[in-house]
Amino acid sequence: MNKYFLNYLDELESESIYVLREVWAQFQNPVILFSGGKDSIVLTHLAKKAFFPSKIPFALMHVDTGHNFPETISFRDELVKVMGVRLIVGYVQDSIDKGRIAEEKGKNATRNALQITTLLDTIETNKIDCAIGGGRRDEEKSRAKERFFSHRDEFGQWDPKNQRPELWNLFNGKHFQGEHFRVFPISNWTEMDIWNYIKREGIQIPSLYYAHEREVVWRNDSWIPNSEFLILESKEKTYLKKIRFRTLGDITITGGIESEADTLEKIVQEVAAMRNTERGNRSDDKRSDTAMEDRKRQGYF
Repeated sequence: MNKYFLNYLDELESESIYVLREVWAQFQNPVILFSGGKDSIVLTHLAKKAFFPSKIPFALMHVDTGHNFPETISFRDELVKVMGVRLIVGYVQDSIDKGRIAEEKGKNATRNALQITTLLDTIETNKIDCAIGGGRRDEEKSRAKERFFSHRDEFGQWDPKNQRPELWNLFNGKHFQGEHFRVFPISNWTEMDIWNYIKREGIQIPSLYYAHEREVVWRNDSWIPNSEFLILESKEKTYLKKIRFRTLGDITITGGIESEADTLEKIVQEVAAMRNTERGNRSDDKRSDTAMEDRKRQGYF
C-alpha cells in the first residue's frame, strides 16, 4: 500500500498555509508585513498558494524608513504590480515631520527603532487587527519566545509572559477593541529551510542576496554599504568588495559578507557551512544583548 509522504519542506509549507487560512477565518482586516526581504517574499508566496486560484486576500504593508536599498523598493513595486495586491505604506519621514518621533544623530544613527511609531500609527489608521510577519524562531533569542499568534495590547506592546497557549495548533485570535495580533506563519522555518524552499519553488528574490561588487565600509565587524545616508569618519575608507547580504534592513545597518555565492545552489552550500545567525551582521542588534526584545516590547515587528 502506498503511503502519502511529505518531505520536511512540504510539512513546513502545509503548517504555514494552515496558519494563514486561520488568520483569514479569525480576523477582519489582516495584512502581510512586507519588507522586500526573503522571508516576507516567501510568506507572500505561501499566501498565494493558500488561496489559489483567488488573489491573496491580504494587503501588503510596508513601513518605509526612507533608508532602504533602492533594489528592495524596485522589487516591492514590481511584485505588487504582478500579483495585483493592494500596498499600504507607512512613511517614517511623515512621523518625523509631524513631530511624532525625533531623528537620531551621530555616526551610528539609524531609523530602525523609529519604525515602531510609524508601524503602530499605520495599524491604527487602517484599523488593522492582524499583521502577518515573516519572523522565525531561529533568527534571534527573543523571536524564539514568539507564538504563532502573538497578542499585542491596546498600546501595541508585546508581553512574552502574557501569551495564549497553542495546544494542538489551536489558535485563539480573540481580542478587545484596540488590541491586535502579530502572526508568524513561518516560525518553525530555519534560514536553510527558506533557501531550500526558494530554490525548489523558483521564487524570485532581490539581487542583493547574490554576491555582487559593491562599495562598502568596514564598521561594527561587518561590511556596511556606502550610501548617501552613511556618515564616514576621517579614518574610514571605502572598499570595492564582492559581497552579498543574508538579511535585508535599512541600508545604514545591514552588513554584508564577502562571498562568491552568485547562484541559489552556491547560497545553499554557503548557508549550510555557516555557524553564526543571519542577523549577526545587523548593527541595530548589537546595541545591547536585549536590543531586539526591547524593541519588540515597544511594538516592533
